[in-house]
Amino acid sequence: MAEHRQLQRAALLDAARLLLAEGGREALTFAALAARTGLARSSVYEYFRSRAAVVEELCAVDLPLWTAEIEAGMAVCDNARDRLEAYVRGQLHLAADPRHLAVTAISEVELDDAARERIRAAHSGLVTLVVEALAELGHANPRLAALLLQGVVDSASRQAERATPEEAAVIADAAVALALDGLAGSDRR
Repeated sequence: MAEHRQLQRAALLDAARLLLAEGGREALTFAALAARTGLARSSVYEYFRSRAAVVEELCAVDLPLWTAEIEAGMAVCDNARDRLEAYVRGQLHLAADPRHLAVTAISEVELDDAARERIRAAHSGLVTLVVEALAELGHANPRLAALLLQGVVDSASRQAERATPEEAAVIADAAVALALDGLAGSDRR
């Protein structure tokens, strides 16, 4: 029975991911989840009490996977500078994923403060990777710089949400240049 329940919960999360990717936050409804999984709508409520609960569970499951993806991208780099670039580009790549965009939109509106804090805590593991790279580069205050860099990534993500793919590439390049070379850009030597 527990295994069946676990499989049903996983099927609901898979359906939620698809709905978010296909139609954004408006597409994630209990009626749509029920239709995608073959469950009665009332049965969906046995697994999740609200749409926010679905999103919180998606974050709990998917954030570690997204973190691992960024870590893997950084791990193949030979030096700290390349790891920082991989971090910025990896974050921006994930932020452009329609599922991530929809989860972020729902999180901002529907999750309570405690749930948002749990998500922020999960994100903070990524900042640790940046702190290490900045320390390796000899930065005087790597923790502060890492937090500021995350602000650049967050801002670039918001700009890229409304951009064409070509514009998003320019935004990513600008974010990388800002992260690695500051406001002076890569021409500074």
